Amino acid sequence: MFFFFVCGEHTFRKEVSEYQGMIFQCHHCGNMAAHVQKSNPWFTFCWIPIIPLSISGYVDVACRICNFHQPLVNRPDVKAVTSGGGGGGPPPQQYAPPHGGPQGQAPMRYG
Repeated sequence: MFFFFVCGEHTFRKEVSEYQGMIFQCHHCGNMAAHVQKSNPWFTFCWIPIIPLSISGYVDVACRICNFHQPLVNRPDVKAVTSGGGGGGPPPQQYAPPHGGPQGQAPMRYG
């Protein structure tokens, strides 16, 4: 008689509530596809989670395109968004007032 037992590790991931719906730039591929997620690894026996491998889990900034994971402590730009610090986005645009072209001059002719 032969019994087949499968042992392994599975990581459960969920998005962190403070960063819900926010997307950041990935430092690996440069795409705007990174999000903050909390990961909890578990030891599994026959695909059933048995023992947690980390008590509190860990928080990463993960890219959905290249699957690059970076610890949140290494990303001060992401942490500044929830702490109310500056640098959360691009500076406001400075628009020049609209004008109809040069005044008092004839339009240029090409050709």
